[in-house]
Amino acid sequence: MPKDMENDSSQAIVIGAGLGGLAAAMRLGAKGYAVTVLDRLDLPGGRGSSVTQDGHRFDLGPTIITVPQVYESLWAACGRNFHEDIDLRPMDPFYEVRWQDGSTFTARQDTDAMLAEVARLSPRDVKGYKKFLKDSQRRYVVGFEGMVAKPMHRLWETIKVLPEFAVLRADRSILGLAKARVKDPRLQMALSFHPLFIGGDPRHVTSMYALVAYLEKEFGVHYAMGGVQAIAKAMARIVRAQGGVIRQGAEVDEILVQDDAAKGVRLNTGEQIRADLIVSNADAGHTYQHLLRNRQRKRWTDAKLKSRRWSMGLFVWYFGTKGTAQMWPDVGHHTITNAPRYEGLLKDIFIKGKLADDMSLYIHRPGKTDPSVAPEGDDTFYVLSPVPHLGFDKPVDWKAEAERYKAKVQAEVEKTLPGFAERISTEMVLTPENFRDRYLSPNGSGFSIEPRILQSAWFRPHNISEEAKGLYLVGAGTHPGAGVPGVISSAEVLAKMVPDAPVPVEMKVAAE
Repeated sequence: MPKDMENDSSQAIVIGAGLGGLAAAMRLGAKGYAVTVLDRLDLPGGRGSSVTQDGHRFDLGPTIITVPQVYESLWAACGRNFHEDIDLRPMDPFYEVRWQDGSTFTARQDTDAMLAEVARLSPRDVKGYKKFLKDSQRRYVVGFEGMVAKPMHRLWETIKVLPEFAVLRADRSILGLAKARVKDPRLQMALSFHPLFIGGDPRHVTSMYALVAYLEKEFGVHYAMGGVQAIAKAMARIVRAQGGVIRQGAEVDEILVQDDAAKGVRLNTGEQIRADLIVSNADAGHTYQHLLRNRQRKRWTDAKLKSRRWSMGLFVWYFGTKGTAQMWPDVGHHTITNAPRYEGLLKDIFIKGKLADDMSLYIHRPGKTDPSVAPEGDDTFYVLSPVPHLGFDKPVDWKAEAERYKAKVQAEVEKTLPGFAERISTEMVLTPENFRDRYLSPNGSGFSIEPRILQSAWFRPHNISEEAKGLYLVGAGTHPGAGVPGVISSAEVLAKMVPDAPVPVEMKVAAE
């Protein structure tokens, strides 16, 4: 950076090239800021990045795209068309849920098809399912349309919605709502498990998250050809086209604060970069505990962060299989298999911190839609198991447990993909310890702070920091929360709080 530009108020630094950081950089670039994005990994995307190994592309994190208008709005703010950059394919069906007794539930966008699925499993629950759909739509209007892209750092904004929350029984959990509407335990699971995709315990996460069912029905579930990594790369291209700089392999060690204002960052190499506007896409916990470690904090002290409930950890097994593209024709793009226990397993994961013998799995088979993920005739898989995070008194020692747990996962996957293990040609595993080390995620959590009702909106780390003027936060750990639509929307919230970049003096003179 030229020396005379170091203190230019039109300069902005974004810490982290995750999807939230890239979206923030795009929004700031559209406002006229000269943006420098600093990221410790080798590819943009953060948890939405990928690893290519022996011809197989492993998408490391999110695998589906919902609410496409969130991306369309972001691209439009930059004068671009999202669909010109990204080939989005609708999923039909969305996913299949499987239980130990051999029963299944296939989720689709069409309401009649969903009603037929409910009737097939439990005819007496059709009426209750229709009520659940109405519940979902009402919660979408209040919770998504009314709050997601709105700044919530003022307590009054949260207080204003409390009457509506009371009417909608936001105090009831999503599982509690499902139980009130349907009696079949399988349907209770199928209607309540979605918060697990953003790190929440369905037994305690607010029923407002029933809005996900409406999102899926109204806007569909999609897959981006090339994976979410393709979206991240497209975002990076836009940032660079705006004149922004993205530096991979650049790790920020500290945010520099002077006179209660953020003034720049110091990298772990000792290099300092100055700017009056700093946006952290690092986890909120890491931002406050590490990047501001030398500053006395007003709100997000170490003690307060420790008292938060954090999302669960993830055990993810990525593997490629040889010559299996035509095998297992009944296994589609997305499959969810269930353990014999639902609530007991959730309690082990979120409350006891116990690594249970039984497990529920998400099996991702992207080759069903996108042949580019594997060599011709082969398959690429991603099997995810929710597990305890590392913040319990006796955390799981993954160096000792990883291979043993993988063997248990393998035995479970064999029920869905018989004979798969003997065809594995390449593999890799991520545990909560990898999430802690790779993504600097506190407690190795998969999705930052758990989205309970008193850890949402104003109660969550704010998009505008109380700790230093000019410091902002985006990503899963701040409002509106985890999940790709929420992460992308956090940058929209940022854009509503940050003014347009000041016009340089020379441009003012020229205009006059």
